[in-house]
Amino acid sequence: MDGVAPYVTADGRQIGGVLMDMRGITLRFGGVEAIKNISFDIREGEIRAIIGPNGAGKSSMLNVISGFYHPQDGEVWFRGEKRPPMKPYQVARLGIARTFQNIALFEGMSVLDNIMTGRLTHMKTGLLAQAIWKGKAEAEEVANREVVEKIIDFLEIQAIRKTPVGRLPYGLKKRVELARALAAEPKLLLLDEPMAGMNVEEKEDMSRFILDVNDEFGTTIALIEHDMGVVMDLSDRVVVMDYGRKIGDGTPDEVRNNQEVIDAYLGVAHE
Repeated sequence: MDGVAPYVTADGRQIGGVLMDMRGITLRFGGVEAIKNISFDIREGEIRAIIGPNGAGKSSMLNVISGFYHPQDGEVWFRGEKRPPMKPYQVARLGIARTFQNIALFEGMSVLDNIMTGRLTHMKTGLLAQAIWKGKAEAEEVANREVVEKIIDFLEIQAIRKTPVGRLPYGLKKRVELARALAAEPKLLLLDEPMAGMNVEEKEDMSRFILDVNDEFGTTIALIEHDMGVVMDLSDRVVVMDYGRKIGDGTPDEVRNNQEVIDAYLGVAHE
């Protein structure tokens, strides 16, 4: 599966060429190396999981991809071009959206208004035009609202569209955060522990929505998740990190049978 050519997964799905390529990424905080010379790619149309024990550097890697952290060494390539150091909002404009491990929503705002904030990167008219709300500003608002309404229907949250987010249970807040990320119409969607804190039924719903987003929208997804059952069921390929190193990379079956990965999860490698 190396190289840039498309390939077909075990279940017959067509996966495209390389969308994002992380080359020799090293990230340091003072004298601590959170990520140590890691390389892997994310292919167009796939679901790519990043897993590992606590403290492995998974969230740090996601923060490098989304522009929150800038690595001291290595290169980030996106859509065939080397990406210079960018701020998160600039990365978002490239077509990369994310959710967070700790929910980051505006609790006093309605579900609809929260999701509308995901359209900010698509808004071209200035503040004055938006305040007057005539002509291009009105047309832009209507177009953005149509996109958001489709996402609300897609994620089956019509009944709570006007509810303040602060009143929602945890599982629905996670779904609203997914909706806001989808509103940006990303080429690459980053999900940081989308199942964390959920019960079995909520996990099943979220898993279904992730698969549907990938299948119906064609969205490339990279996710961090601790539930190995979910990872193995959802992912096309898995990269495994431990103490900032890459110790495995391949299909779920290849990773499942990798002895170094088995040792890391069982604690053998930490003795």
